[in-house]
Amino acid sequence: MAETWDEVQLIADGFERVYVELEWYDGPRLGLADVDGKPHYFQNDDYDHADEANEYRVWPADEAAVELEREQWAIFARWNQRYEAGTVTSESHPGHGGIDARYDELTLLLAPHRQAPDDARRLVGELRLDAGARYRVEGLDYWFRWRPSR
Repeated sequence: MAETWDEVQLIADGFERVYVELEWYDGPRLGLADVDGKPHYFQNDDYDHADEANEYRVWPADEAAVELEREQWAIFARWNQRYEAGTVTSESHPGHGGIDARYDELTLLLAPHRQAPDDARRLVGELRLDAGARYRVEGLDYWFRWRPSR
């Protein structure tokens, strides 16, 4: 089992919140997290080097996009709570499309924001876990500490 950290220690050690996970493959690939205290999208496309430090492209997320991302994430997190409780099946996942009209609408509205601009910064993200539930309305159980890429 991975070591977990308490929120106070994470913050003291310079780790920042992750609010939304849009893609996971052997680690976080795309999502929304604080960088220097402000919400940014992060994206990692390097699927071949799992043993190396994770370099991400990061770019600011505007207030409107953050609000919409968090709304969509809350729809997913509430679905996941029902899924883990055994009251719904994986076929009802809102990301399948045609299941939750607002989730589908948000996907369309957010698509342009989720594309990394050419001038996105490159940072290395170090992960730590907190002791909370994996998926929750307010965010995830992992946090990032960012440093410049070499």
